[in-house]
Amino acid sequence: MSQSGGYYTPQEAQQLFLKSNDAFHAKDYAAACDGYRKLVEHGAGGPDVLYNLGTAHLAAGELGPAVLELERARRLQAAEDIDANLAVARTKVIDEVVGATAQAPFFQRLALATRERTLSLGLLAATWLTLACTLLAWRLPSRRGAFAAAALVLLLVSGGLGLGVFAHAWVAQELVEGVVQPATAKVLDGPSEAAHVSFEVHAGLSVRVVEESGNFVKIRLGNGLEGWTQKEGVARL
Repeated sequence: MSQSGGYYTPQEAQQLFLKSNDAFHAKDYAAACDGYRKLVEHGAGGPDVLYNLGTAHLAAGELGPAVLELERARRLQAAEDIDANLAVARTKVIDEVVGATAQAPFFQRLALATRERTLSLGLLAATWLTLACTLLAWRLPSRRGAFAAAALVLLLVSGGLGLGVFAHAWVAQELVEGVVQPATAKVLDGPSEAAHVSFEVHAGLSVRVVEESGNFVKIRLGNGLEGWTQKEGVARL
């Protein structure tokens, strides 16, 4: 659990967390979700709280919130239990995106496969080591070849790490993902209630938000299929 954001003292946050855990074990999932949600809303929602919140929603059969919170937890921390419960939740999603062959953009795949903090720290270290080796190559002529080679290797490593950091920045800026929340949501061919219904999506389906107009957002499925749906029905990650 993350440190309290100020609304709760650390002791109060821990007490609420444990109380919510007790409610979950007693199968009072509504009370458990309410407690975990309060922690999240008041700045004390680390990956463990999000994991428990998503798991409680999953146990209650609420697929939209379950996938949303578990995915948020996964993005904060790599853990087998998070991945396992997220996989279980996704198997329960009604929608099967037929022909889902559209590959995610390279930067998105790179960002999903890496951790931004690790890349940033690695880039900082590699940059300083590159500068150190360059300086030593200049100051020690007898070892110039070795230090120059090391500097070149470190420069290449820095480039790779920098690409990873850029990928995370690109995803944060350009790629907006969301999860369908209601049991069923109509997808229209335009941003209007009067528009023709093209198809339906269901709770827990992950989509990409590509445009917004009034009370509607344009979503894109994994197979490239697009349409407009109510903004309130898609929770953004």
